[in-house]
Parts: sequence; C-alpha cells; structure tokens
Amino acid sequence: MAVIVRNMQVVHSDIVAAARKAGRDPAEIRLLAVSKSFGADAVIEAAQAGQHAFGENYLQEALDKMTAVRAAQPTICSTLEWHFIGPIQSNKTRPIAEHFDWVHSIEREKIAQRLSQQRPADLPPLNVCLQVNISGEASKSGVPAEQAPALAHAIAALPGLRLRGLMAIPEPAATFEQQSEPFRKVRLLFERLRAEGLALDCLSMGMSADMAAAIAEGATMVRIGTAIFGERNYDK
Repeated sequence: MAVIVRNMQVVHSDIVAAARKAGRDPAEIRLLAVSKSFGADAVIEAAQAGQHAFGENYLQEALDKMTAVRAAQPTICSTLEWHFIGPIQSNKTRPIAEHFDWVHSIEREKIAQRLSQQRPADLPPLNVCLQVNISGEASKSGVPAEQAPALAHAIAALPGLRLRGLMAIPEPAATFEQQSEPFRKVRLLFERLRAEGLALDCLSMGMSADMAAAIAEGATMVRIGTAIFGERNYDK
C-alpha cells in the first residue's frame, strides 16, 4: 500500500477516535490535507484515495500544482476543493479569488473587500474564515480576539464572500490540557458570533500535533499535512 494512502487511513482512524472520545459524530469533522511543498503526484495519490479538500499556503506553488493536476488527471481535478490557508498580500487577492474555493486566513477588512470585489460573477461566493490570533503571539498572523467580532460582521456583509467561521493556529503546547485552552477560547468566540446572528458553521483548527485537542473543543475542519504527506523538504 502506498505511504500516503496508509497515512490517510491512520489519520481518519485518529479523527474517529478523537471524535468518539469527545462524544461527537466523526462525520461532523472534515479533513483538509495540507499539500504545501508537495507536488501534484502527492495530491493525485491522496485524491485517488478519496481525499477531496487540499490546503495551500503559497499562491504560485498552488497555481502551478492546480495546472499540473488538471493536465494529468482532469476528471479528478474537477472534483477537488482548494483552500488557501497562508498569509495574503494585497497584490495576490485576484488570483486567490479566481482559483480557490475557500480562504482561511483573512485578518484585514481590506483583503476581504478585495477578495469580494475580485470574485468572478460566474462563481459562487468565496467561502472564507476569519483567522484569529488566539494566543496573542507577535509573530503570528490573525486578528486579535477582541477585534474579531467587528471584522466578522464586516466580512459577512460583503456580497462576494460567504463567512463560514474562524481559523486559528495556537502557540504549540506540550500537554492536551494546554492545547485545549486556546481552542476553547476560539470555540467560545465562535459561539458568541453565532449568537449575534452570523451563520457560521466552520471551526478550522487543529493540525497533526494537536488535532485531538481541537476536535475535543469543537473543530469541524482539521488541517493535516505532515501526518499525511510526511516531513516537508523545502529545499526540494
């Protein structure tokens, strides 16, 4: 059995186990395979094993990969869902709006406005998440939690976007309890925004090292790269 296929089976089993331990239905949790730094062949292998959604951090790499997948496997390519999960520069919003199905990393109203304006009229609204810097790290992207409600309401009003929820990348922590604390804060913010009338349904949180804690705190989408594709080699 190919390594990626075997790894995906393990990840799916881990999602099921974490969900059941938390008293949740595993079907509530989607797997986003983070394919950054891996080539089109890796995406195709995962797609052939049933993976539908792929996350990319770097725009040009992602566009090149989409082209390569389309050329090699046009039928498979038509079924895939592409998520942009990296920082967004103003001069990159148009191709993101044109080529992606989801964006998880909105942290400024200006970027949201540009994505909305540049979303092609023949495509459905772009699914977006507001990235929250829940740990308050100076080096991390994301809007501070206290500023998130105002920005969320502003994004929800934009016609070219559909605000789906929140995304967070907390500071790494050693124990399950330490991992759970920031995820709990994100969930509480999510619940507050829903109570304020926003139709949110996505909590994008949890990666290979802290997925179980994220699922215990309500994650509906986990972003898994290393556990599926292996360690990244950025010098390739």
